[in-house]
Amino acid sequence: MTFLFWFAVYAIILSAALARAGHRSGAMAAESKPCERPARILVVGATGGTGRQLVEQGLARGYAVTALVRSPSALQIDHPQLTVIQGDVLDYGSVETAMRGQQAVVCALGHKRFFYPTRILSAGTSNILRAMEAQQVPRLICETSLGIGDSAGRMGLYYTLFTIPVILPFYFWDKTRQERVIAASSVDWVIIRPGALKNAAKQGGLRHGRGVGNFFSTVSISRADVADFMLEQLESNTYLGTAPGVSW
Repeated sequence: MTFLFWFAVYAIILSAALARAGHRSGAMAAESKPCERPARILVVGATGGTGRQLVEQGLARGYAVTALVRSPSALQIDHPQLTVIQGDVLDYGSVETAMRGQQAVVCALGHKRFFYPTRILSAGTSNILRAMEAQQVPRLICETSLGIGDSAGRMGLYYTLFTIPVILPFYFWDKTRQERVIAASSVDWVIIRPGALKNAAKQGGLRHGRGVGNFFSTVSISRADVADFMLEQLESNTYLGTAPGVSW
């Protein structure tokens, strides 16, 4: 009982810290700001679940897609409008090479190094933003997660009291740094915070915006739906400069 009590205290303190450390959305952007459809987009994290959906759906929408990947053979998508560049998001030179000629970036950067401190997400995103500014690429759409900033606790009790404090504390802490780096940048940005990710077909009819999520039950969404929502933000200013949650 004593262990459970102190573990619950730890989980609550961690959730409060993630709330304080993550980005807290301010006022919505004005709809009157011009928003031009980009012709060429860079996908970072293209071999992950959401990233692969971003590539496939981006091509289906008619974008010329560049995928920055560490292992080109892992992508296994062949399309005349797809360019695959081998590189590492932690290597600034390869990021800037991939950034040349792009008009927007969609980032689904992730990793599976969960059990020790890491800065892969925040350091990689810093390189992306630095290259965007150097190459004058104006817009970044980036996936993080519910459970941080003003969405803390909204993944549901299972995530708040077990998954995040036991399995993902370092991962989520780096996500807070990632969000702060984005929010402090000079580019136009939207941070997308999905619920628990599932490999399922796109369903549509999503809940999105501030207040998405549930403090008790786990909220979820397919990676296909997340990718679809992220790509929509390339041609919309609705959530510019904010971090909407998204779930079924």
